[in-house]
Amino acid sequence: MASESTRRQVADRLHIAERDRAPIAPLGTTHPDLSVADAYMIQQLNLERRLADGARLIGRKVGLTSAPMQQMLGVDEPDYGVLLDDMLIEEGDDIDLGRLIEPRVEAEIAFLMGDDLAGPGASAVAAAHAVAGAMPALEIIDSRIAGWKITLTDTVADNASSALLVLGGRVTPVRALDLRLLGTTISRNGVHVDSGAGAAVLGNPLRCVAWLANKLSAFGASLRAGDIVLAGALHRAIPVRDDDVIRAEFAHLGAVTARFAPAPSPAVAAPEPAHA
Repeated sequence: MASESTRRQVADRLHIAERDRAPIAPLGTTHPDLSVADAYMIQQLNLERRLADGARLIGRKVGLTSAPMQQMLGVDEPDYGVLLDDMLIEEGDDIDLGRLIEPRVEAEIAFLMGDDLAGPGASAVAAAHAVAGAMPALEIIDSRIAGWKITLTDTVADNASSALLVLGGRVTPVRALDLRLLGTTISRNGVHVDSGAGAAVLGNPLRCVAWLANKLSAFGASLRAGDIVLAGALHRAIPVRDDDVIRAEFAHLGAVTARFAPAPSPAVAAPEPAHA
């Protein structure tokens, strides 16, 4: 395990990388002694920094919920990051890519917790009883690690590569729905680009909520009523550009749209003054 001073140094570097839009080298190349436990501590340090600056914790996101992503990173369980109020974009507002580095978009099922849920021992059934309902969501992920050359340690320390989220406007009760079969289609600028279903995330999105409650218990935390939980991407991540409109349409849950601002117009030089 790395020293506390090393963890604080890495947290500072990630914070500056996000602030200045200046990605850093993979952590394994600069701090090969970092463990996954260290990475969660680094994530916590930057959470405490943002809370001290006035941000408010509104929930958590679960990542690495698909088998292909776990195989790519050589892991056998998901990871998680935090969601803060300053990460939430109101649907219909433009997203400025100038605040991001190399963003991608993922359609996800977002759960609103109706009751507290604590581990260990939380199950998908317990999660179904604890959630108030589900919403369509788009998560804008970003990496403060250059070129997305990430390992598990990189993404955990970097808040599970989370940046922003957009939520749909309707909360739908889920007890009568088979979330494994709930499908979504994703379009960019009106053209279909991908599709997915709930079974893509641990076989059932409610298992992601239960996994999160159990994982948080190891850190003395739990899910609380009112929390938002993003259950993981239902498809491959989609790179975005200025002026893109990404829309995800979910069976039973409705649709959600993320709009990215047009590129800024180039500055026009002032005309030379006329000479007499």
